[in-house]
Amino acid sequence: MRVALLGPVAWRTPPHHYGPWEQVTGLLAEGLVTRGVDVTLFATLDSVTSAALDGVCPRGYADDPDLDGRVWEAMHVSHAMARSGQFDLVHNHLDWLPLAFAEHCRAPLLTTVHGFSGAGILPAYARARSSYVSISDADRSAELDYVATVHHGVELTGLPFARDAGPGLAAFGRIHPDKGTHTAIEIARRAGRPLTICGIVQDERYFAEQVAPHIDGDQVVFLGSVGPRRRAEVLGASTALLHPIAFDEPFGLSVVESMVCGTPVVAYARGSMPEVVDDGVTGFLVHTVEQAVDAVTRAAGLDRAGCGARARQRFGADRMVTDYLSVYDHLTRR
Repeated sequence: MRVALLGPVAWRTPPHHYGPWEQVTGLLAEGLVTRGVDVTLFATLDSVTSAALDGVCPRGYADDPDLDGRVWEAMHVSHAMARSGQFDLVHNHLDWLPLAFAEHCRAPLLTTVHGFSGAGILPAYARARSSYVSISDADRSAELDYVATVHHGVELTGLPFARDAGPGLAAFGRIHPDKGTHTAIEIARRAGRPLTICGIVQDERYFAEQVAPHIDGDQVVFLGSVGPRRRAEVLGASTALLHPIAFDEPFGLSVVESMVCGTPVVAYARGSMPEVVDDGVTGFLVHTVEQAVDAVTRAAGLDRAGCGARARQRFGADRMVTDYLSVYDHLTRR
């Protein structure tokens, strides 16, 4: 089977630091190659992959202010579509833009919906000649038909189990009101535990007004965006990951990464969280700050080995690859 993976080009694949869509696409490419699939990854030209690499964008436009993301994404999609007839399947991980040109795709088109940025993009999905995979049952639109839900997987070898945790808590993700960084600070303060925050600053005003004033290098530490090795170290050393989201999150890779390290999660029960967190095993689902503070104490008493084992069983990259191969088989045989 010849598969084209049409990846995003905001960052390199795999990303140096932040880039969840690039991370998933890269892991899928590696897993498919290992299974003997002939894969071409369309990504930035500085990407690192075992698949055949093709593309036009020299590097991630989010890292280079001289690159206009709108222009390079359009050229990227055009280049991939021009080669689409050479493949048995084109698997889109680049949101709505390739769907606008779906009629030019000369192979079956599959789109993984990594999340809807707003209702305004739905017409591109509803009108396109594409099959769809959701990344959680919670993140589905009633306007679309889906062939499957495939939860993201993570690279287990890069997330070693940490049996002994320190007293601190962690908060991972982009610094934005949606992620509830300020709420995590409040939960940690009330719980009497230090907090380490990691992530890109996506909302500068929010960071300046509601996060930065609390950063003291002691009770609240901000490390910015961290790479895979540092991420695993911080997660593994924490008593729990705080995830007090203020939106219906489609998935949550940091939640899975934390659980794989053996660190349970205290998450607000929104979006995909009830699907991802096994309440009482890999963490606790809560609705308020008060409930979260209580859950931190309970999370400290959870079996970290049991947490890690459950997460590894459910969210290894190999399982994700198996799920997608089943979808590919279904689409190419019908």
